Amino acid sequence: MLKSTALRREDGMSDEFFRKAFGDDEPVHIGSGWISGVCGVFLGLLALGGTLCLRFPQILTLPDARAKYPIEIMRLLIQGAILMAFVFAAASAVMRQRKILALTGAALALAAAALGGGTVPLPQEVGTKYGIGLDWFLLDLFVMVLVFVPLERIWALHPGQGTFRAEWTTDSFYFVATHLPAQLLTFLMLAPAALAAPWLAIPKLQAVVGNWPFVVQLLLVILVADLSQYVVHRAFHKIPVLWRFHAVHHSIRTMDWIAGSRSHFFDIVVTRGLIMIPLALCGFSQGAIVGYILFVSFHATFSHLDFRPRTIWLENYLVTPRYHHWHHSAEDEAIDCNFAIHFPWIDRMFGTQHFPKDRWPKTYGLSGSSVRPGFFRQFVDPFLGR
Repeated sequence: MLKSTALRREDGMSDEFFRKAFGDDEPVHIGSGWISGVCGVFLGLLALGGTLCLRFPQILTLPDARAKYPIEIMRLLIQGAILMAFVFAAASAVMRQRKILALTGAALALAAAALGGGTVPLPQEVGTKYGIGLDWFLLDLFVMVLVFVPLERIWALHPGQGTFRAEWTTDSFYFVATHLPAQLLTFLMLAPAALAAPWLAIPKLQAVVGNWPFVVQLLLVILVADLSQYVVHRAFHKIPVLWRFHAVHHSIRTMDWIAGSRSHFFDIVVTRGLIMIPLALCGFSQGAIVGYILFVSFHATFSHLDFRPRTIWLENYLVTPRYHHWHHSAEDEAIDCNFAIHFPWIDRMFGTQHFPKDRWPKTYGLSGSSVRPGFFRQFVDPFLGR
């Protein structure tokens, strides 16, 4: 793993593997070649993944998304990623004594270029109805890293924590597992609503709501979803069999943009599936629901950030990092509080808010119980009653 104060801890086999493979004792500040080396590897991975999507669209891309991509822009992005990966790799090779980051970034970019890069021709028609979703995963990863990593590096709440902190590999496994199978997750998320709609739908309500302006629908979707998620979220805390799965999310001891991805697959499917039922029954348009999904993806990630600035004027109306950090606090007075995902006034209404105005939590994670480390253990253990 790469050097930082947090990275010196050996908190798992995967962390240790990356430390041995890519780590060294050289500095990591700007101008040391470390940042350029990491950027080279990251862009090389994106370039190779994008090239593979062009070469095997019938397997790797989402059917609903294929026709919507501005393909020429996507080609330029892939070519640009290849070029910049080489540039960053070269800079790292010049500035850093150990060349492993530079060589890895260059090798990934070279592989992407050898496979055709952004110039790979596409077939006239792709008829498959199923796809892994690598295209959506790469776009999601690119935007998340581009937006949230700089925020944490410039305005970090814990400056010594670093991007590659302890257990970052575990949370990276979760990010892949909860973002890559987009088509499967979408199907499982919509299935309960599809089953409930014929029995519970109110056609007149759906007709009225469906004709409202997009902005009005979007705001109401967020409100209805947050009220629904409050109930489901609180149930996952209070019902022991559900808590076994949700405890995985609360096992994170380090808050940052990728920590929010640590959620058990069962937790995600049940929570999102139950939230979608009232949204479907109310008759919100597909555009409003898609808008909500994009909003919650960004806002949920933002609320986990290691982000120091406080927007005091906003804290009473919208969940901010400091508010949600208290939900993850291991301090006794903060246990089972702040269940709302978007609107803190929901917690105030139900008497579950804990939000000291003068400080941040000192510790995060579980209090009085434990979750074994490692992605695969955490996936299996809840099913075994642990």
